Amino acid sequence: MASKTALRLTVPAAALALVLSACSGSAPSDDATQADLETAAAAADPEDTIEAREDNFKAIAKSMKAVKGQLDSDSPDFAVISENAAEMAANAKKVPDFFPAGTGPDSGEDTEALATIWERPEEFQAAAAKLITATDNLNTAAGAQDLAAVKTAFGEAGMACKGCHDEFRMKKKD
Repeated sequence: MASKTALRLTVPAAALALVLSACSGSAPSDDATQADLETAAAAADPEDTIEAREDNFKAIAKSMKAVKGQLDSDSPDFAVISENAAEMAANAKKVPDFFPAGTGPDSGEDTEALATIWERPEEFQAAAAKLITATDNLNTAAGAQDLAAVKTAFGEAGMACKGCHDEFRMKKKD
């Protein structure tokens, strides 16, 4: 039996897909994944969108931690690095879509996203593009099992994360 959350997300997503397809004059794509449907549904509700993007960022952080653990080990396991680099790359590609209008501080929901995301959208999109490029490079290096390239790309991914955190995320209180 489907969970309440899955149903809550899937039904509006399906409706949204139908509405969007009607607007575009084409049928809904059979290529739409459950994640795509959930992302579309989340955009309809600020709380759901914020929760989905936080989950996405937590997944990126978890994968980064796993890669870092391997890079810090005496004999890195490229299977672990590759799996997590692929996850990071896939999740990074979702970032730009998790910030629709109405999901920032003005939504009244609890979010660490700063209003600057919506005030300076070109800068935010450029920062998200850096993350996507960096994680794609990490994924490529991991697939090639090139330790030096993985270390370089991992550093670039970390800097891309930091760049967004510095500009677009509320500072953590100590």
